[in-house]
Amino acid sequence: MTSNTHTSRFIRRHRGAAAVALAAATALLAGCSSADDTSDDPLKGEKASGDTVVVGSNNFAESILIADIYGEALKAKGIKVTYKPNIGSRETTYGLLKNGSISVLPEYNGALLAYLDSKATPKTIEETTAAIEAKLDSKLTLLEPAEAQDKDSVTLNAATAKKYNLTGQSSIADLKDVAKDLVIGGSPEFQTRHQGLEGLKSVYGLEFNSFKALDAGGPLTQAALKKNTVQAADIFTTDPTISKEKFVVLQDTENLFGFANVQPLVYKGSLSQEGTDALNAVSAKLDTATLLDLDTQVQLENKDPLDVAKAWLKSAGLG
Repeated sequence: MTSNTHTSRFIRRHRGAAAVALAAATALLAGCSSADDTSDDPLKGEKASGDTVVVGSNNFAESILIADIYGEALKAKGIKVTYKPNIGSRETTYGLLKNGSISVLPEYNGALLAYLDSKATPKTIEETTAAIEAKLDSKLTLLEPAEAQDKDSVTLNAATAKKYNLTGQSSIADLKDVAKDLVIGGSPEFQTRHQGLEGLKSVYGLEFNSFKALDAGGPLTQAALKKNTVQAADIFTTDPTISKEKFVVLQDTENLFGFANVQPLVYKGSLSQEGTDALNAVSAKLDTATLLDLDTQVQLENKDPLDVAKAWLKSAGLG
């Protein structure tokens, strides 16, 4: 594949992500395809053929990157792979996994558990996995979690943090008296999830002035926070924009956002043992520092996530 094709694929993927986010804001989720993806629209729900592993991703850059890592790790073992990137939020992708339209999806264990059981309060990664498995659809299974974590957060722009004398050591709870003056932004789903406004109210007692529906920690959310259209936002903790723009991530002292280890979610029977071993090997190598570095290459240096995935797999002895 030429560099021009790589650039085209990258642009298409990230324009697609923005399109999905905008559609979600009006409750109209839409799928899109990458330049090397010849599969059908993922939202049509057709099952994958038995000899192909379909790797899907949610509608944000890191999910696309990890999906590429999974897919290329499988390809390195001679397994046929197609991609369905930028599909949408968990509310959409979980259903596509259940009906077999997707074979593999990068997940985050704590966020998945909150979706399946908002009342669960596990204290360890092992307890998180066990709690997920107790609620998980019988057609799905989890593989091994990675050390890498990428959590939701309540993040302030620099001006807001300075105005209220808040730092990276401050707690989300410190917003209790000022939240009424702040607009918070995030994905449309953040408004109704326990790991979102509902939990911020029930756990921390926060009631914000208003909520602005944007995207899942992506360019719309980052831009709104930078321009002060919103003063607080759900930004993922491995987002390199945090350091670049001097955003301030507040401490989640009540562990509302739980664990957020990267973990493959798989449609049962879609992977051979060799495929399972390949993805578990990825999890064994992927830590938070590595994920932040890979995210930086994609989101700040504008490298194609597929190129970044292949280079890392090769360096890790997995490509």
